[in-house]
Amino acid sequence: MKYNYQARTKTGESQSGVVEASSKEAAISLLRKYGLYVTVLEEVTVPPLYAKRVKLFERISRKDIVLFSRQLAIMFKSKIPLVEALITLAAQTKNLDLKERILDLSEEVEGGTAFSAALSKHPEIFSAFYIAMVKAGEVSGTLSQALEYLADHLEREYHLAAKARGAMLYPALVLFVVFLVLALMIFFVIPHLGEVLAGTGQELPAITQLVINSATFLRKWGWAFILGIILLILAGFRYHRTKKGKEFFDRTSLALPILGPFFKMTNLSRFAENLSTLIVGGLPIAEALQTVGEIVGNRCYQEVIFEARDRVRKGEPISQVLSEAPEVFPPVFVQMVLVGERTGTLDTTLMNIVNFYKGEIDRTIDNLLSILEPVLIIILGVIVAGLMLAILVPLYRMMAF
Repeated sequence: MKYNYQARTKTGESQSGVVEASSKEAAISLLRKYGLYVTVLEEVTVPPLYAKRVKLFERISRKDIVLFSRQLAIMFKSKIPLVEALITLAAQTKNLDLKERILDLSEEVEGGTAFSAALSKHPEIFSAFYIAMVKAGEVSGTLSQALEYLADHLEREYHLAAKARGAMLYPALVLFVVFLVLALMIFFVIPHLGEVLAGTGQELPAITQLVINSATFLRKWGWAFILGIILLILAGFRYHRTKKGKEFFDRTSLALPILGPFFKMTNLSRFAENLSTLIVGGLPIAEALQTVGEIVGNRCYQEVIFEARDRVRKGEPISQVLSEAPEVFPPVFVQMVLVGERTGTLDTTLMNIVNFYKGEIDRTIDNLLSILEPVLIIILGVIVAGLMLAILVPLYRMMAF
């Protein structure tokens, strides 16, 4: 919300302006932090259509968190007090939801709450990994380095996700064109063609009859077909939310012929990077495994990680546990972890693994695209050629007679 304010400075000078905050109390608190003593504070009244913003369009994105983390790391490294850094970030943040959260954080920290404890009150924004890294930095007195590690880590995660989305843009565009062409043919071209050909009284070629019958069926029952697909997708999402469903989809994703290896490399890279970052941040290995297990996206990996956590607490090495699950942790990965344990450089070794798999992931994406693009073009060509053949053959016969 926006508030018009009138205030005085410590020297008695009068100031006025507009401030954004979640409440009047928050606005007064924010202005006091800037050395202003409020004399008048009124909520800005605007038409409801402009005053209310749809939350759907103001949700906090991963990019927002990446920028917040990077800017906070830079400011904290520059010896700016944490509360002052948070207030400054809130003032320049355009997303109102994030602005309110940052102001809440600044108020909590100024009130004596640890930064990690303040973050834990917003679990829908800051993950368990994020909170654990900040907590480790607070305990070890290296919060500045922890924030830098977090910013670097989140940027790598963001760029990886952005590259994956970008890789799917071209195939999605081609599929859209295919469906658009089919829709135009089914609802506009083929019906008129069927009427013209039926008036000639000639026997239609098999391919033409097949196309006309298929188009007629889809025009009549297409809504039911689309509804069935939507219901099937919704049922799949609902099943995915169950424990058995999540485990089924996770195991299936790793067993897919072409995409399975890609999903494995992605999970291995994230596991290694998260664990390395937490170890560097000062967390004990067992506690780091606990945090990584909570945020890992695949149940197959989660089971092994939690097993490793329990056995590490009993004194067993990580490599021993991982070697017993070759279906998710390949021998090469386990061997590199073993070397890191023996040499006392597990964090460095894990980052070497990350760099290796990042390169493999990039090459896999490029290879998949190089295969997918011509395949989609061929499919589009076959569909268009089939439709053209179904149209031209009877027309050619008509011209011949």
